[in-house]
Amino acid sequence: MLKMDNMSCLERKIDRRSFLKISGILGMGIASAGIFPWTAGAVDINRKLRKVSETRLAMGTTVSMTLVYQSGEGAEEAMALAFKEIDRLSGLMNRFDEKSPVARLNREGRLNNADPAIIEVITAALYYYRLTGGAFDITITPVIDLFKEKFSRGEDDYPTEKEIKDALSHVGSDMIEIKGSNIRFKKPGMSITLDGIAKGYIVDRASMILLRHDIDNHLINGGGDILAIGLRSDGNPWKVGIQDPMKRIDYIDTIKLTNAAVATSGNYENYFDREKMFHHIVNPRTGLSPVVNISASVIAPTDMEADALATSMLVMSPDEGVRFIDSLPQCESLVVSRGNRKIRSAGWKSFTI
Repeated sequence: MLKMDNMSCLERKIDRRSFLKISGILGMGIASAGIFPWTAGAVDINRKLRKVSETRLAMGTTVSMTLVYQSGEGAEEAMALAFKEIDRLSGLMNRFDEKSPVARLNREGRLNNADPAIIEVITAALYYYRLTGGAFDITITPVIDLFKEKFSRGEDDYPTEKEIKDALSHVGSDMIEIKGSNIRFKKPGMSITLDGIAKGYIVDRASMILLRHDIDNHLINGGGDILAIGLRSDGNPWKVGIQDPMKRIDYIDTIKLTNAAVATSGNYENYFDREKMFHHIVNPRTGLSPVVNISASVIAPTDMEADALATSMLVMSPDEGVRFIDSLPQCESLVVSRGNRKIRSAGWKSFTI
């Protein structure tokens, strides 16, 4: 999700122990949803192949790219263009930046001549709103902002039933109107967050730039939203570790990916309150944060799809969510629920190593 934290905050989270653990993960050739050190480098695999890797701050997290290509010039340039596009799109969709188009839409209730990328993401969000029966809803922002405002006063200042109900009266993606390049909210007081879909979209767009430059084998890790295209330098599928949300072990599963994406959504102890009842993911049907599911990982053809579906699954019951994913083509899922119960979709095991 797009949390626009500053660099100093991220730097404080990376101590020596974390750096060594991350370096070990990279040495095993496994992509993970953890924090990566700031690195850049190129390695000759053989006379024909060269691997280029780089990690930068972007989208309020760390974004890592690994490219495998035939010897020659251009990979570094393609990677630079991909990172440039990530920064551009992040700026468009950051609701916390008052100069961004999304912030302007939230402030004024309409946005004319919107960038095509914003139209594309919001149109996709409306599709997933309908597909999930309302479980995915970018208009949930009034409830999230209510939580933030209440708990900023003190840990015991819980939102009342009436306050949640009032906030929910401004929620509903069916009240978003798109006509051409113009977007309008049908009801005053509405606002959106693209946290649950934009990061996946941006990773997909960065991948498209690499493909246009004939980088047919690459992996992009956007803070845990991972897109794997082609193969690794050894000719095998990319390996991705699914982290244990309970932190009892490093990985609960390791999967192999080729031309597919995986995204994980979870609370990860990111609560507003001491009793752990309210966090940054909210069920649009109830106005409350889900407490049964701890994390949901989804494999899908695109990172945007994986991102939106993982967010949706977190607010569904575990069994309902897995049944939902089983009904979708080319999608698989792994849910970790309360009591460390793990529920896998029918075809998840075909991706495990």
